[in-house]
Amino acid sequence: MPKQKTHKATKRRFRVTARGKVKHRQAGTSHLATRKTKKRRRNLRGTGVLNPVETDRVVKALCGYSY
Repeated sequence: MPKQKTHKATKRRFRVTARGKVKHRQAGTSHLATRKTKKRRRNLRGTGVLNPVETDRVVKALCGYSY
């Protein structure tokens, strides 16, 4: 039986913590920042935690690795 392959797009976008939470980069931060308010830009800094409902799908796509 062949090996399970990691979904490479998921590997680039998400990271699993030691407790099993999934961290991701906030959406809307790559460009066009001048039209966003300072408060909005400030709150988009750093990483966010994925909703627990979608965590299982991401972990499955990563084949159990954390990356």
